[in-house]
Amino acid sequence: MEVRGSVVYATFIVVMVFIPLLTLSGLAGRLFSPLGFSYILAILMSLVVALTVTPALCYLLLRRGQLADQDPPLIRWIKPAYAFVLTHTGRAPLTTLTCSLILCAACLALVPMLGGQFLPELREGHYIAHTSSLPGTSLAESIRMGNGLTAQFLDIPGVRSVSQWAGRAERGADTFGSHYSEYEVDLEPLPGTEQQRVLEQIRAVMRDTPGILYEAYNFLSERVDETISGYQSPVVVNLFGANLEQLDQLAQITADVMRSIPGATDIQLRSPPGTPLLQVHLDTERMAGWGIRPVQVMDAVRIAYEGETVGMIARGNRIHDVTVFLNSDFRRQPHDVERLPLRTLDGKLVTLGQVADITQTGGRYNVLHHGGQRVQTVTSHVSGRDLESFMRELRRRVLAEVPFPPGAYPEFTGASLERSQAREDLILHSLLAGVGVLLLVYIAIGRFRNVLLTLLNLPFALIGGVLAVFLTGGMISVGSMVGFVTLFGITVRNSIMLISHYRYLVESEGQEWNLATAIQGAQERLPSILMTALVTALAMLPIAFNSDNPGREIMGPMAGIIIGGLASSTILNLLIMPTVMVRFGRFDRP
Repeated sequence: MEVRGSVVYATFIVVMVFIPLLTLSGLAGRLFSPLGFSYILAILMSLVVALTVTPALCYLLLRRGQLADQDPPLIRWIKPAYAFVLTHTGRAPLTTLTCSLILCAACLALVPMLGGQFLPELREGHYIAHTSSLPGTSLAESIRMGNGLTAQFLDIPGVRSVSQWAGRAERGADTFGSHYSEYEVDLEPLPGTEQQRVLEQIRAVMRDTPGILYEAYNFLSERVDETISGYQSPVVVNLFGANLEQLDQLAQITADVMRSIPGATDIQLRSPPGTPLLQVHLDTERMAGWGIRPVQVMDAVRIAYEGETVGMIARGNRIHDVTVFLNSDFRRQPHDVERLPLRTLDGKLVTLGQVADITQTGGRYNVLHHGGQRVQTVTSHVSGRDLESFMRELRRRVLAEVPFPPGAYPEFTGASLERSQAREDLILHSLLAGVGVLLLVYIAIGRFRNVLLTLLNLPFALIGGVLAVFLTGGMISVGSMVGFVTLFGITVRNSIMLISHYRYLVESEGQEWNLATAIQGAQERLPSILMTALVTALAMLPIAFNSDNPGREIMGPMAGIIIGGLASSTILNLLIMPTVMVRFGRFDRP
């Protein structure tokens, strides 16, 4: 009965802290909403067990009359030392609080140095490499270059197999030209650091191959980026305008700016100009002289180069279409078009060159549109630095150095935009949930002054979380932010357990509120607070350890933040909170 209120309120506080995860939208919501839902259900069920099953089992299984003075040997050894430390810190509460605030400020100063990214590097053991040569490159040339790249990829230690996709299928959904290729690089089972080594070597091979643009990433990350922006890159700059030539110039300048920014890699122009085209201009006077109609010429060109189904043939129980088209030996070179035969009304044969002017021009294999507007897109990957700072520098420099004429403007999108949106949603919903948390804390503690002192423990938790991020790479992802949310809920719960026990000692047992009572309450809550922190930290340790290895990339940073924050908040909560409560807290005796 003594702990029932604090346990119930603390549990509902943790539940309320996790509710913002359920409200995340987009890809972040798909990734982390199931985590929040599962955690809420698990902790509510644990509350039911703690209030019903656990007391009954204690009554049945623990030996009655022998529960007094049953602390484990380690706790019996810690308690006198703990009381000694609290006695000295309690004599100088202002000095203790000042030192704590200085420590918090020093760790918070590290926050601007931390980078940001949507998701950490995923380790699937499988990479997708993309290459793009000059538009108009023949399929045979793309395959020849691909064979050379495939052989070099297979020479990299750790690569198990490589396969190339060149061009696009006849009825494929993608609009790639024959100059475009994809390579699927499958790896042997390797740890995260070795997979990163293979990726760097793959990029080095493509970097040393002249005449191609390239990018390489793992499959899942590309699908995540494609879901966010439509492209397989985390950095996407869309340039909108009406004039295609003007957009091409802006795209080239933007790509040059992007190349000059440290960390930019795998830069690609998504709709490059320069695709060679043959323009056939029909001469109506010459056609009339030979008695040839324009539709006849168009049908001849279409059938020769695209083919036409003229019948069906049965082979066994299957029926196949019969399609006619010009023999490949007569449609390899541009001048072969001039020799395309046309039949006149009197049965004579003339060539296409006799009735049309054929010139070679440049064009493009696709024109991108977005929202009814023409768009040219430049994409990039980021290596060696965080995505968020890269996007800030890119936005600043593009707006300052690219001369956008009237009617043309850029749009910056990609994974960093999704992370910013997830961060804003999480902060907004956490603030709303924080109002409910404050109400529950006030109900559990009963005095507004004590509620404010309870919140003092949140910066203590932030110290360990920030240090954990700083020591493990300095990147804050969406999973890291979820770790901070989890950490704050656990920290508030431990503070409530301590302060509610102080309230019980003063209001129910009638003790005087002084340093002796504060030390007694802290000693009595020491085992439960330590066990809560240790059990949670031990449960998270396997996830946090080697978080760069496959299967731990997303949850690993979250687990590391929880472990670091639990360490700092538990130590400072046990050492500083009793001192602060003696100096500033208020409890009323009945």
